[in-house]
Amino acid sequence: MTTRATDGPAVLAELGAAGVARGSLVGVAVAPAVGVGLATADGRRTWAVGVAADDPVGVVRTIEDALRPRWVMWSGATAGALVAGGLRVATCWDVAAVHRLLFGGWRAEPPLAWAALHDLSFDTIPALGQLDLLGGGGGAGGDTEHPVQPGGHLRPEWSAGAWADTPERLAAWAATALAAAERQRDRLAVSEVGGDAGSTARSESAAELLCTELAFDGLPIDVAEAMRIIAAAVGPRPRREAEAEAGRRARDAAVLAHAPLGGGVDLRNPLQVRALLRQVGVDVPDTRAWRLEPFRDAHPLVDALLTWRKAERIATTYGWGWLDAHVGADGRLRGGWSGSDGAAGRMTAEAGLHNLPADMRPAVAAAPGHVFVRADLGQIEPRVLAAVSGDRALARATQADDLYAPVASRLGVERAVAKVGVLAAMYGQTSGVAGQALRGLDAAYPVAMAYLRAADDSGRAGTDVRTHGGRLVRMGETSDDLDHAQARAVAAARGRYARNAMVQGAAAELFKAWAVTVRARAGAHAAVIVLCLHDELLVHAPEHEGDAVARLLHDCLAEASGRWAPGGTVRFVADVSVIRRWSDAKG
Repeated sequence: MTTRATDGPAVLAELGAAGVARGSLVGVAVAPAVGVGLATADGRRTWAVGVAADDPVGVVRTIEDALRPRWVMWSGATAGALVAGGLRVATCWDVAAVHRLLFGGWRAEPPLAWAALHDLSFDTIPALGQLDLLGGGGGAGGDTEHPVQPGGHLRPEWSAGAWADTPERLAAWAATALAAAERQRDRLAVSEVGGDAGSTARSESAAELLCTELAFDGLPIDVAEAMRIIAAAVGPRPRREAEAEAGRRARDAAVLAHAPLGGGVDLRNPLQVRALLRQVGVDVPDTRAWRLEPFRDAHPLVDALLTWRKAERIATTYGWGWLDAHVGADGRLRGGWSGSDGAAGRMTAEAGLHNLPADMRPAVAAAPGHVFVRADLGQIEPRVLAAVSGDRALARATQADDLYAPVASRLGVERAVAKVGVLAAMYGQTSGVAGQALRGLDAAYPVAMAYLRAADDSGRAGTDVRTHGGRLVRMGETSDDLDHAQARAVAAARGRYARNAMVQGAAAELFKAWAVTVRARAGAHAAVIVLCLHDELLVHAPEHEGDAVARLLHDCLAEASGRWAPGGTVRFVADVSVIRRWSDAKG
């Protein structure tokens, strides 16, 4: 049923009459200058309402403050509209995020998510045609004021934005999102998904709210310091392209001055650089920085090349253009964020937020009167392995601050060898020191090793796997054109990928559970998360709240890990510090 209300209090009254309470699923669709659509269901029928409102976010705020439902959104775009309007809701169900959890991959547009939930072929998803572009629609028949075609797919014109044309359409779009969410909950409950996938879905959805807020708030930057770092690396800001080109030639010349035969080498061409290195007696399979580092003292050319690499990265990726494009007048670095990379589910960011070189970290500085509280999960992967595999012996090792010390003692090897062995087990390395350590690990921690081997076997067979939290990790299809040796190599690579994804994916789930718990609790201290980097959180807080937020991060880790891995047999730790600049952090 669809009705039309006039304002927030009227909608609130209708929602209350429909039985909406804290945590109830409520579909929402927002279109500035048009209004807001809302939908809920009581198990027997769906109730939907469209509101024509100049301030649709205000309508949502009224309901959020009074009822605190779990808002059902097609994607983070809805959260973006709310955040831009000054509202940060507590919880949501993000249909796109849960689609990625259930079905794997990254693409999760409404037509794909809807088709997957209704077992419809992706090949039959209707495309937007000329009639739809002109507003006629109706190419597939049926009621064009309903978002679903008679054949079951979403109407392409609705998916392309026609859902926002009227308050009635907003209500129908919110109701369709709600229907998708209910089907997703049913899918998550089946045994093949496993684990507490419903909890993961809620955490993943909250992570998308966090991503929206990260993109909106930005990372505080000391612009003067950033300019100083860039100028020191690549020279003053060029006024025209000729000056930029002169700077590139000068940087190249500092390296080529050490070349035996002078210039003529393109330092941006790896093959030419390898040939140049061979001229000075350095023969390497590739020219990655970590590969060249041991040869820094072998010849002045290598040192000059490594220095050039750092300057070139700043010049091309984090130079004057980057500063102008991504750092606003308010001194905040902003880029888009996603709660899942589409593989094992790690958070990703644009604008260099996930790859900022160490040389640029002094420019990441808290605003006046504020500090950063930085927290980094310690030895997270082996601790996660202990939790997801249920290996009691490895769980006992996690009680130590340094997990590798008891592992080394149990294996009778040095700590460095134990660390290599544990990491090798998770990454599928079997040769050298790693192979020796693995034999000991099989005897000492058979349950954990069996867990990894089972994942490896699934990957080799091309069978998709699911993480501890229920995320589907696709293995892809094997080409029939491969010979036997190629097929074996592909299978081995898949095995390594699967065993690593089971650990990395679970670690990503725990990290996001921790991050969204911090998000929910930090507001009491006027603090916000400004960066999520792999296993690291950076929280911006008032200076007088720094120590309290540091304690909060520890408490939130205990709370999140207790939900994620009940029983308390595995200990998770974080290194937490209060700093003014990101570069002040240890490690």
